[in-house]
Amino acid sequence: MMSYFKNVNLVKYEGSNSNNPLAYKFYNPEEQINGKRMEDLLRFAVSYWHTFTMDGNDPFGEGTMLRPYNGFSGLDLAKARVEASFEFYEKLNVPYFCFHDVDVAPEGANLSETFKNLDEIVSMIKEYMKTSKTKLLWNTANMFSNPRWLHGAATAPNADVYAYAAAKVKKGLEVGKELGAENYVFWGGREGYETLLNTNMKLELDNLARFFHMAKDYAKEIGFDAQFLIEPKPKEPTTHQYDFDVATSLSFLQAYGLQDDFKFNIEANHATLAGHTFEHELHTARINGMLGSVDANQGNPLLGWDTDEFPTDLYATTLAMVEILKNGGLGSGGLNFDAKVRRTSFDPEDLFFAHIAGMDAFAVGAKVASRLIEDRVLDQFIDDRYKSYTEGIGLDIVEGKADFHKLSQYALGLDKIENKSGRTEQLKATVNQYILDAYATVKA
Repeated sequence: MMSYFKNVNLVKYEGSNSNNPLAYKFYNPEEQINGKRMEDLLRFAVSYWHTFTMDGNDPFGEGTMLRPYNGFSGLDLAKARVEASFEFYEKLNVPYFCFHDVDVAPEGANLSETFKNLDEIVSMIKEYMKTSKTKLLWNTANMFSNPRWLHGAATAPNADVYAYAAAKVKKGLEVGKELGAENYVFWGGREGYETLLNTNMKLELDNLARFFHMAKDYAKEIGFDAQFLIEPKPKEPTTHQYDFDVATSLSFLQAYGLQDDFKFNIEANHATLAGHTFEHELHTARINGMLGSVDANQGNPLLGWDTDEFPTDLYATTLAMVEILKNGGLGSGGLNFDAKVRRTSFDPEDLFFAHIAGMDAFAVGAKVASRLIEDRVLDQFIDDRYKSYTEGIGLDIVEGKADFHKLSQYALGLDKIENKSGRTEQLKATVNQYILDAYATVKA
């Protein structure tokens, strides 16, 4: 078989003193964190679309990516990408991958031909998976790229488009079962509106809920027991998307009786676009029992779109891992690198450099987060800050023993109210200290 990445050998852990750019400095798959191997805790996944199909084009220029399979086309290109992908997984030593249907197989002249193409490539992927350690974290259907989706998919005003979307997801669920996917993701890239002047929001939301219920029922019918995931995103390309953020999406699920069947796949860059921090979205999902999986990337605060950069911000990965560890891990979910190398990083080797950087960043974050939780430096401060709710009138409030009469009588008897500092800067400095201490310990 042809080698697509001849200049790269198996990427191994060599420690922080290594000068080898094709080695892990902090990610050691066998290292234990909170009783779990790092590989089992972090469950890293490669996103097929950004890694193997993205060509580097942007609104101002053509693609720049140099890939060893660029000379192929059609199904031959799809097959070459499968071969290259499994070589990549093996050399990176990564446990999972993710894909959209059109990432792995080209669309045909009609839906039947599209499914035929998909069947051929899925059969090939299945054969490779028999001898590979890499499993399918999740798959999904692309219902945003083709012009047919210009008004949406499950929220489209055209019932023919709705039916087409249902057929795609039906096929996706069948593919997920065949390949042993542990999750199935719904990303409503165009499920929203540009203006309310031409939108029946109630009908669109009702139809979206009907769609999810049908998907749930069909998965049960075929015995596909993967976790269903919704991926919130606030905007781009529509003015407003119905899955704006975790809180909005949770409200939707609860309104339509779907909260027990779905969890969230949370992307860092989407949190940024929604005006939230990454840890806010993770925290909101976690405290509601809805944290399912993560698309690991980061955005650029100077740019107002989804830049999907590889995650290298140790502060962000640390706070993200605090939430993930407090969640008891990600269950059947994982950390999928929904991230793309920059347009100027066009060599095939750059794909390895980028994934190594992201995996090391989350490895550091996991180590630091574990220590922060073990030492209870943040938890203890929070406990102390809310101590007034563990006794006296505060405990009455929490236990539902207070009403306005009792609270008013209590307040009238107060001589003065004393607040305590939130110590924001001190706590941020503490997090910095733990990050630097972790690095110093590894270097020693």
